[in-house]
Amino acid sequence: MSTLEQSRHLATAIPGPRSKELIERKAAAVSRGIGTTMPVYASRAGGGIVEDVDGNRLIDLGSGIAVTTIGNAAPRVVEAVRAQVADFTHTCFMITPYEGYVAVAEQLNRLTPGSYEKRSALFNSGAEAVENAIKIARTYTRRQAVVSFDHAYHGRTNLTMALTAKSMPYKHGFGPFAPEIYRAPLSYPFRDAEFGKEIATDGELAARRAIDVIDKQVGADNLAAVIIEPIQGEGGFIVPAEGFLPALLDWCKKNEVVFIADEVQTGFARTGRMFACEHEGIEPDLIVTAKGIADGLPLSAVTGRVEIMDAPHVSGLGGTYGGNPVACAAALATIETIESEHMVERAAAIEKLMKDRLHRMQAEDDRIGDVRGRGAMIAMELVKAGTTEPDGELTKKLAVGCHTAGVIVLTCGTYGNVLRFLPPLSISDDLLNEGLDVLANVLADL
Repeated sequence: MSTLEQSRHLATAIPGPRSKELIERKAAAVSRGIGTTMPVYASRAGGGIVEDVDGNRLIDLGSGIAVTTIGNAAPRVVEAVRAQVADFTHTCFMITPYEGYVAVAEQLNRLTPGSYEKRSALFNSGAEAVENAIKIARTYTRRQAVVSFDHAYHGRTNLTMALTAKSMPYKHGFGPFAPEIYRAPLSYPFRDAEFGKEIATDGELAARRAIDVIDKQVGADNLAAVIIEPIQGEGGFIVPAEGFLPALLDWCKKNEVVFIADEVQTGFARTGRMFACEHEGIEPDLIVTAKGIADGLPLSAVTGRVEIMDAPHVSGLGGTYGGNPVACAAALATIETIESEHMVERAAAIEKLMKDRLHRMQAEDDRIGDVRGRGAMIAMELVKAGTTEPDGELTKKLAVGCHTAGVIVLTCGTYGNVLRFLPPLSISDDLLNEGLDVLANVLADL
């Protein structure tokens, strides 16, 4: 349990004087291209609280974008990291390997969906893992084309920018992008309702729409892989209609196309299952993980069917820091914490608490167009009153109001009109309820 006091406390206005000093130092030292959401600088974090350099304690409903799922500075992780740092920090697994990398791969092979034999490879970031999943799929199929979906987010490298749908701020001005990337329509129930109830609720019908585009614009014979987030992250926490993912997977199997599940944001207990694919019994050919895998240390992975993962030639995969020993120690401690402290069940309890409250707010305020998500990955989509027209301006004001009142919230969505909540699973119900009280008060004031 964190020694940091678990209460919201505003010692100064947000930002305080020390944070203001650091904001000025950042402007003078850091590239303008690196933006920040909150105008505060962190000094400590744990449980459900982030404390800033001015002594303000903020309720954390962001988890560093779904990274510190088990809470910041989790005790097992701290001890594992300390022990590993004292032994060695790096040798490069490709030069003199070490047990931690192998142990993480074993755990991933055990935990990820699918009863088939698996192999894993470790990298540093979600984007790097996505790129390697594409490399592996292309090697295995001897095809080049890749399909991603509307509203997708897969990273900021050249290939993953091509896979990502949203231009600003992720792609604007950074092209040209990697070729042979195509886009298909997603199942987006709230927005699909504009085209009729059937397509909004029937996942198989929505999948047929997507498959029709893929068949016409790409052709299965040219397609190496389909990559999809089981619940979209940056795109707006979009949960596809039931049946959409299984229908896509079935089509991929019939056409020998590699089905890649990007679980960078949804993995490791975040959605009330260890992996979001499990909600519909999906067993992807490859699964990409990062973020919550090591409680804040940089680590990512690709895990999948042995025949696909073993397709690249020896030394075709790798990287200097991939599977760093300190990050591997953190990952093993994170997995132990998730399992021993029943974090999957905790995520499901957070979903119930949050959805109950947000649905009550929605019933009283027609600016809340939709409440959706799973586990501790919940969102509300904001619209202009009485319509489905996205209201990005209201969303921005609501986020700033929460920040000023000491609650960390994040925005997302193609239209910038989704407020997303990613609380650490270590947060107390009292703090969570208080954060939602602040949210409700700020929205009422607006």
